[in-house]
Amino acid sequence: MTEETEEEVSESAAEKGSGGRPVVEVSPAVHKRLNTGLGGFTMAMAACLLVVLVIYAITPRSNEEMLPTVDYGSQLWVMRNDAPFTSYAPEGLPAGWRPTSSRLSGLESGGEKPVAWHLGFVTPSDEYAALEQSNEKASEYVPRMTNSSTMVGTQQVNGVAWTKYHRKDKKANSLARTLPDGVSLVVTGTASYEELAFLAASLKPQSKGNAGLTPSATPKPGA
Repeated sequence: MTEETEEEVSESAAEKGSGGRPVVEVSPAVHKRLNTGLGGFTMAMAACLLVVLVIYAITPRSNEEMLPTVDYGSQLWVMRNDAPFTSYAPEGLPAGWRPTSSRLSGLESGGEKPVAWHLGFVTPSDEYAALEQSNEKASEYVPRMTNSSTMVGTQQVNGVAWTKYHRKDKKANSLARTLPDGVSLVVTGTASYEELAFLAASLKPQSKGNAGLTPSATPKPGA
């Protein structure tokens, strides 16, 4: 190998660097701009992150799901006129009682299955209370709706004794009553016994053949 060739090989190796990769040399001014740009970008990202954290910290949040309000007037009308027993519904509840669910079952069976109506509320204390009623056999229906088969006492509601139930692990309170015709009424939920008794006291029998659709079963502000 000639002296000139050895110099070319040496220069080529120097250009590739120790790892065999090309080495790019930049001027001090370009090097400064590159480093300054990276620092500026980092600072800008940090500032944006700080703003996001501040907004998140001051924004009001709720850990509770906001349940929709329902109008159960049409299902009340169906129960009143099509149920094979006299149905009961709350009347005169103040606006703090917000209906959130209403479900019918059994009416389509033509009498082969028990008929049941579930009506759920958020109470003025922001707890849950539901009215459950059915002509299902009371010995099966009541324990299922109360989540308990153990009675813990009685509570007077409008001069009538309702049986009290409690399920500690589910924080469930219940009041139950079985009518002479075999229909069971249960008010149950996380609400206190006082609120459940208030709901029970509002229940009124619904006469069949009542003309017209109930205009609205959703309490209005100021009602």
